Amino acid sequence: MRNSEIASIFSHIADILEIKGENPFRVRAYQKVVRVLESLTEEVEEIYKAGELKNISGVGEGIAKKIEEVLTTGKLQYYEDLKESVPSGLVELLNISEVGPKTASLLYKELGINSVKDLEKAVKGHRIKDLPGMGEKTEENIRRGIELLKRKKGRMLLGKAYPLARSIIDSLKRLSEVNRISPAGSLRRMKETIGDIDILVTSRKPAKVMQVFLDLPQVTEVLASGETKSSIIMKGGLQVDVRVVKPDSFGAALQYFTGSKPHNIKLRELANKRGLKINEYGVFKINGGKKVAGTEEKDVYVVLDLPYIPPELREDRGEIEAGQEGSLPELVELKSIKGDLHVHSKWSDGSDTIMELAEAARKLKYQYIAICDHSKSLGVAGGLSEEDLKRQIAEVRKVNEKLNGFRVLAGSEVDIRSDGRLDFEDDILKELDIVIASIHTGFKQDRKTMTNRIIRAMNNKFVHVLAHPTGRLLHEREPYQVDMEAIIEEAKRTGTFLELNAFPDRLDLNDVHCRRAKEEGVMVTLGTDAHHKTQLEAMYYGVATARRAWLEDKDVLNTLSLKDLLKKLKRR
Repeated sequence: MRNSEIASIFSHIADILEIKGENPFRVRAYQKVVRVLESLTEEVEEIYKAGELKNISGVGEGIAKKIEEVLTTGKLQYYEDLKESVPSGLVELLNISEVGPKTASLLYKELGINSVKDLEKAVKGHRIKDLPGMGEKTEENIRRGIELLKRKKGRMLLGKAYPLARSIIDSLKRLSEVNRISPAGSLRRMKETIGDIDILVTSRKPAKVMQVFLDLPQVTEVLASGETKSSIIMKGGLQVDVRVVKPDSFGAALQYFTGSKPHNIKLRELANKRGLKINEYGVFKINGGKKVAGTEEKDVYVVLDLPYIPPELREDRGEIEAGQEGSLPELVELKSIKGDLHVHSKWSDGSDTIMELAEAARKLKYQYIAICDHSKSLGVAGGLSEEDLKRQIAEVRKVNEKLNGFRVLAGSEVDIRSDGRLDFEDDILKELDIVIASIHTGFKQDRKTMTNRIIRAMNNKFVHVLAHPTGRLLHEREPYQVDMEAIIEEAKRTGTFLELNAFPDRLDLNDVHCRRAKEEGVMVTLGTDAHHKTQLEAMYYGVATARRAWLEDKDVLNTLSLKDLLKKLKRR
């Protein structure tokens, strides 16, 4: 049983407990386990077999026993009993961003609403606005939440789709019959959500490859099977297509099926002007049909007098023109990242000690890591008081005394209050190495109010970074109303850095806003927002989004060495 399946069970438990109005700390304990399980780089089943379940950070004895029960019996009796205690449709309602557990209970008790379909009917009939504590604005927010839920169906977050694709590719790569293999499509372009997964293979014995693919344990339905193409539905509802192509067409097929469609259309237009045609089989002369490229992907671009264009740029946003002009960017790479500038520890709602996080970061070859736990206003996440923060700063200094060639930065993720004031006064902020400011409440403010609120915070001279600037949670919460053009301009004026939050549920800033920041000369920081040491590896998704935004090393703050970073922070 895969980690994601077990995590799903615990996620549903947390949802049901919320609906039942259970202790919020108990709910958060299960939510924390979900984050831990989803971020593990090793299958929890293998950890169990090694007798190491209790050694997973954030997994206590009680949770370990529940995981063992799931692994050994295929189900969890506690979960089965819990499901019987609430109407099944209520849990589904929590998938709507504007419906919390209290609202779900109210809707059920007052209107008998037990499904998204029922809720949609009630919204259309304007039956929500008259309920206690609701109103027209809440009804409209719920309507928008339903629309958001509809849009996300059939698409999976990059952070879930990519590991799934890698596991499939790793299974097929073990076959001696497989020569070359690669993902294609929007996954290879590293879009933030994925509609389906495309995988290309070359093989001498395609029938064997397809049989192994169709027999994978994650397969729930076979849509089509054949020697050159097979399609399946995986657990979670994602479609995966595997195509076997000839070796001399692999490069052309990879380029063709990677897309995007607008990018490929423009390439075909260029080819036609040169008397060439491009398809998934190769590049051919229109007159005579001679094949001039196709084995290697880069050759598809070379025959058009273009440099190789990285997949992340292939969105028809000027990349072909930049290639013709010789001005394509040298995109930032994961190996360029020297540290993580947004990490949570046990001091607030993280799972690991500062030393454990430091050791995990050192294994990633980082030079530094910034511990940025929540501030006091966010009590639900264990936010630190002024005294707590002072004690944490002291611990950071002690940890650094034990480290050689590595630095833990004492930081804080300071809440921006509704009026733009910060959660801590300047006299404690000045003691920190790095301050990142962010919004966790008051998401419903209008565009002007929200923009002014953020700008006021950016004008505090001790604030270095604006974290997850639009507040979005992919598939869960829309961005709040904010004038990002004004925010970017203010960041340029004040020297504030803008965060690209690498956590796959956020990827905030998005690629469009990051590119705009680059154009204005505003540096971007990458932070995983990790709450568990294994989540430090989410940096990969942040780098992928940065590449989609055309960012180079010079555009990203944490490509700097420790020495240069400290100079930059001090100058701010």
